Amino acid sequence: MKSLATTAMITALFATPLAAETVMPMNVVYEDGAVAQSLTGTPGDVKSGEEIMNKGAGNCIACHQVTALNYLSFHGEIGPSLDGAADRWSEAQLRGIVANAKVMFDGTMMPSFYKTDGFTRLGDAYTGEALEGEADPLLTAQQIEDVVAYLMTLKFE
Repeated sequence: MKSLATTAMITALFATPLAAETVMPMNVVYEDGAVAQSLTGTPGDVKSGEEIMNKGAGNCIACHQVTALNYLSFHGEIGPSLDGAADRWSEAQLRGIVANAKVMFDGTMMPSFYKTDGFTRLGDAYTGEALEGEADPLLTAQQIEDVVAYLMTLKFE
């Protein structure tokens, strides 16, 4: 009986496709600021990307104007308009910009959304204290892919 259960478990393990490994922030490969490889191996979800544009750690519209999101208030003017983003940049370039725009645009004010090291005096949220332990990226690898999937829908018509 025990060997039958073990055999079933082994069969199930090998029959189940393994999920692609998530590329950790320190292992992202940038080529001229672009990131050709998906960070997750899973396609981004356009709807989730649209939601990230307006809330949480993403909040892209705080700095960027996006006409397709005109139902949301208070679009920023610090960064460029994202209208036509998919016509101006490739998917790999958009992934690199969202993950860490500082690689492509030296001196940009845009936060590095998928970076966990190399910070100077990183604080612990709003405590006034230094962060203890490792930093988490502002967005997960899948959230980066979701935002990129949404940005790829922004084309001039």
